Amino acid sequence: MKLEAVDYRAPDAQQQFTRSLRETGFGVLKNHPIDQDKVANIYQLASTFFADQSKHDFAFNVDTQDGYFPQSVSEVAKGHKVKDIKEYFHFYPWGQCPEALRGPLQEYYDNANALAQELLGWVQNNAPADVQSAFSMPLSSMIENSDKTLLRVLHYPPMQGDEAPDAIRAAAHEDINLLTILPAANEPGLQVKTKEGSWLDVPCDFGNLIVNIGDMLQEASGHYYPSTTHRVINPEGTDTQKARISLPLFLHPRPDVVLSERYTADSYLTERLKELGVI
Repeated sequence: MKLEAVDYRAPDAQQQFTRSLRETGFGVLKNHPIDQDKVANIYQLASTFFADQSKHDFAFNVDTQDGYFPQSVSEVAKGHKVKDIKEYFHFYPWGQCPEALRGPLQEYYDNANALAQELLGWVQNNAPADVQSAFSMPLSSMIENSDKTLLRVLHYPPMQGDEAPDAIRAAAHEDINLLTILPAANEPGLQVKTKEGSWLDVPCDFGNLIVNIGDMLQEASGHYYPSTTHRVINPEGTDTQKARISLPLFLHPRPDVVLSERYTADSYLTERLKELGVI
């Protein structure tokens, strides 16, 4: 199992990218249209936000899930008992947000969504005819006018040495949504689980764009596209004193979209959030 960056501008980029998704659940793009200087600016603004106690002024809304989530309420991955070592901010265009972050996050949200729609087209076009025919509508149409797509600003703080036993920055899990769009973080640590059960480092060169399949796309494609287990491991040595910022966009369909005979997007999301203890 190999995971290599695909040149977005290559003539066969669609085929290379979707082959990687099919084989590993992940695809990595280089020379893509997301402006890395703007991503770096968000990382800097986010570092400032998480370092200031005013972040608590934006405490998350339980009902709508927008705002700041401290470490004390961090997620417990499905099948795990220990909270991840992270804090994060949920950005929705309609939600609360500090003014310093709103403009840059909105611009990134819009640009990443536009690219994601194109990538969903690649995913559909390169699936077998029987998989394509099973989609209730074109994949790119599933996210049109969706207010559920979530931009999460993640902060993994420096290690303190008193972390709970077995706690890591993000325990092994799968994503819930259709696709996750993730610019390479400012520090390494992301790993994907291979079919053989070992862990593979995801190429993290700054400028890469990492894309992975979520459970909703796995469900909608009849498991043709696999939602692969991944995690963020703790740093070692002097790197333990380094914080890590990442910026995943979780691409969600509109709630009424039919994923399969068993689920709409809404019923699937509700089931998973209950499993995570979020609702």
